[in-house]
Amino acid sequence: MGKQADAHIVWDWNGTLFHDNDAIIGATNAAFGELGLEPITMEQYRALYCVPVPKFYERLLGRLPTDAEWEVMDVTFHRYYAEHRVGCRLTEGAAELLAGWRSAGRSQSILSMYVHDELVPLVRGFGIEAHFIRVDGRVGPSGGSKAEHMVRHLASLGGVDPARTVVIGDAADDAVAALHAGARAVLYTGGSHGRASLEVAGVPVVDTLAEAVVEAERLAA
Repeated sequence: MGKQADAHIVWDWNGTLFHDNDAIIGATNAAFGELGLEPITMEQYRALYCVPVPKFYERLLGRLPTDAEWEVMDVTFHRYYAEHRVGCRLTEGAAELLAGWRSAGRSQSILSMYVHDELVPLVRGFGIEAHFIRVDGRVGPSGGSKAEHMVRHLASLGGVDPARTVVIGDAADDAVAALHAGARAVLYTGGSHGRASLEVAGVPVVDTLAEAVVEAERLAA
């Protein structure tokens, strides 16, 4: 399998492999509407979005949402998103890139903060599940950090070296999680963040998933 046999990619799902921007902004605005907030544009979302999600709401409200407000917004967001994700597709070229990485004898997995029990059938429905050695979504309440999830994810893979692992995601939080787990990261501009807000993470930033895979190959060498 050559020098790259041990290279591993951890893919983010929402906004990276899964092009769900329209569902995300619609669900966000539906949640805002519950608190009487004005809708925002995708450009505003990409400029302001951050994790944990309550901090994102704080940027728009001028304060952290109360527990009751957070619960209402969270339920509304997920209900709307579930209805509208059905119209979303994989990011252009994603299926071919996944197949190519696997056929080269390299491993890959998915780690997402999307609900695990909804993520797995979604991945399966696109016919790409076989490309991954593991698919992990979120178990438990929403709004947390990805860093500890990343550590557990890599530990569960068995035989995958974090130093030869590259996380490909669309948010600065993906880079933070990678660094926390001893891995590298490449950030993609087609999802929840614009280039300017990604570049502060100090890792390579690319405009296509094809570029991300080339960069991952270089970083894992």
